[in-house]
Amino acid sequence: MKKAAVLIFLFALVIIIIPAVVVIPFTQKAAQEQPQKKVSQTQNSAARHALISVTVYRSTEKRTDQVALNDYLIGVVGSEMPAKFRIEALKAQAIAARTYIMARIIENPNVRVTDTVQNQVYHSPEEFKKIWGKDYGWKMKKIKQAVAETNNQVVTYGGKLISPVFFSTSNGQTENAKDYWTTDVPYLKSVPSPWDKLSPKYKIEKTLRAADVEQALGVSIGNNKGSLGKVIRKTSTDHVALYELGGKQFTGRQIREKLNLSSTDFQLTQNGDTIKALTLGSGHDVGLSQYGAEGMAREGKSAKQIITYFYQGTQISKMTVKKQGAIAKK
Repeated sequence: MKKAAVLIFLFALVIIIIPAVVVIPFTQKAAQEQPQKKVSQTQNSAARHALISVTVYRSTEKRTDQVALNDYLIGVVGSEMPAKFRIEALKAQAIAARTYIMARIIENPNVRVTDTVQNQVYHSPEEFKKIWGKDYGWKMKKIKQAVAETNNQVVTYGGKLISPVFFSTSNGQTENAKDYWTTDVPYLKSVPSPWDKLSPKYKIEKTLRAADVEQALGVSIGNNKGSLGKVIRKTSTDHVALYELGGKQFTGRQIREKLNLSSTDFQLTQNGDTIKALTLGSGHDVGLSQYGAEGMAREGKSAKQIITYFYQGTQISKMTVKKQGAIAKK
């Protein structure tokens, strides 16, 4: 039987990130459901962005939600950074969050992210109403402003979207990526962040049971008093690189993660069956420091200045969304 010519409508969102170009497909059904009436340029832009949705696994409810991109960003920014922070810090967080999720979607249009720190923390408006209570109104307004005023903005390095890692508070200097993850990333280099010393998370003391430490690290430490273990090597930013404890050596990252410490700048002391861990900073210390961003915003720095400071050698690029038309195939 002779093959008939078939007109196939291929719809796609074309995300143009100057100078990079990528294509994100979406379903024909979604395209057909778009209203066929004239709209203003602003309305048209909003409609196009509504076509980009994020598949979010809601870990508590154990269900999957489809969330429009901007709604997702509002949920992330409100969850990841205090709404009381200055608007330029919140805008920097919005740019980082957009860059992160767009990079994931570009890599895999069907990607599913969690609503936890495994990806980016996300809450819905209904959840924010419970969390924020009477402050919901002004906080949501401010978060929406941060997302709206950075519309389409992403962070690029050499024309490609970056991995915009961020954390709460440094010990006064951010860490080199290669010193925490062993992989050298050109835009994730250490920079001073003196503003972090004003963070409530700058200095944290945690009490641990010696038995729990032994179990977590697989060592025997006995019943001693005084300093526990010793630093073998530190990074250039005064974070622990290598630590010896109970006859074994661990990286600072291993100690932090196994003992659930706030950072890799730590000191351990023992008093019998009790161990105290004193840490400076909170987080992996690589990339954008949130309290550093707030400190820079307090000094009058813009979101762009904050982003390009913590992500060295990067630039803010604009992505535009276009819808392809029909293509005839035989």
